[in-house]
Amino acid sequence: MDSLGPGNHTAVTDFILLGLTDDPVLRVILFVIILCVYLVTVSGNLSTIILIRISSQLHHPMYFFLSHLAFADIGLSTSVTPNMLEDFLVQGNPISYHGCGMQLGSIAVFGAVECFLLAMMAYDRFVAIRNPLLYSTKMSTQVCVQFLIVAYMGGFLNSCSFTISFYVLLFCGPNHVNHFFCDFAPLVEVSCSDSSIPAVVPSFVAGSIVVVTVFVILVSYIYILITILKMNSKEGRHKAFSTCTAHLTAVTLYFGTVTFVYVMPKSTFSSDQNKVASVFYNVIIPMLNPIIYSLRNSDIKGALKRELGRIFS
Repeated sequence: MDSLGPGNHTAVTDFILLGLTDDPVLRVILFVIILCVYLVTVSGNLSTIILIRISSQLHHPMYFFLSHLAFADIGLSTSVTPNMLEDFLVQGNPISYHGCGMQLGSIAVFGAVECFLLAMMAYDRFVAIRNPLLYSTKMSTQVCVQFLIVAYMGGFLNSCSFTISFYVLLFCGPNHVNHFFCDFAPLVEVSCSDSSIPAVVPSFVAGSIVVVTVFVILVSYIYILITILKMNSKEGRHKAFSTCTAHLTAVTLYFGTVTFVYVMPKSTFSSDQNKVASVFYNVIIPMLNPIIYSLRNSDIKGALKRELGRIFS
């Protein structure tokens, strides 16, 4: 630790992340499991991006957003997992003060982008089912790019709110953080300064993003449900609903975990439960998304079979 100086806002030069467990045997087991999950995450999402790019049948707005969702999943997992794997092998491995700030900002970017993309994919399904004749106009390339700009700008704003608030906090005491990555709440707990204002700003920005995106998703699916129920054909209802199942599954998993980790009062669950939920949010869900979309989406499965057949024919 350095002494506080006139231009220095912290006496702490690094943080010690306490990780998931102290059990050496369990650490090795978790290392192998998380490494496998990370490899599947990167390969699965990268394959999704490549498949959407090379398959002309997938050049539609839904899959345009899905390719960026896969990119966000890679970014979210990569922000946390490599450092977690290192901590499994070297207990008490420090992360630098600026490295902690970068990790926090990176997670905030990709987490917010994922929220926006899931909302945009819900709106895309709403337009496709409710106004199919106007779909190409309402979801033109220009509109999709504008939506994407909003998503990344929202992610950047969220990241700035967390990163700036982190650098405003003073750290002059213990540097042991009870988590496996630099999450904001555990960092606030070890801060030695008044955290009332720095904690409110990122909470407001992130909370606003969650509320807005969840509202868009709920409204979109309410109208989708109304439209489906009005359809006379049972086959038409089944086809319309089947196009939404993969997205609904991804939305439920993602926002359900976000609610548990960041919205529910901390007094309702322990720090260990928080860590487990965070593993699911940052590590497991990015792996599950490409699996969900490949198993529940006939277009993805069809495109994959065509491209594999073309390669091995």
